[in-house]
Amino acid sequence: MAIDDPLAIERRQGKAPGTLIFQLTGPVTLRNLFDLQPHLRSGDLPRVSILDLSGVPYMDSAGMGAIVNYYVHCEQKRVKLIVAGVSPRVLELFKMTRVDTIISLVATVEEAEAGL
Repeated sequence: MAIDDPLAIERRQGKAPGTLIFQLTGPVTLRNLFDLQPHLRSGDLPRVSILDLSGVPYMDSAGMGAIVNYYVHCEQKRVKLIVAGVSPRVLELFKMTRVDTIISLVATVEEAEAGL
């Protein structure tokens, strides 16, 4: 998968009522940022939003900015945000920016749903 590959975004209901899962597949970069943001903010607000990043091999600083922006949006709307399936490469960006200290990270979507 190349850095300039498109980003696929699948939105589905979680097991618990009021839970939405956004499964991202592909790099999260400046190039596809404007495709991602409307998907995250469309429709009814969930009680819990889970971002499944298990299919994201690469994220640049603009992509991280979009994740942080969505976190702030969720906080303002009292939506719990959980990020699941972060690859080692993307996890390094979370750690370097210290975003891992403010956003809940779990290994899998299943783990995120089990903790609700």
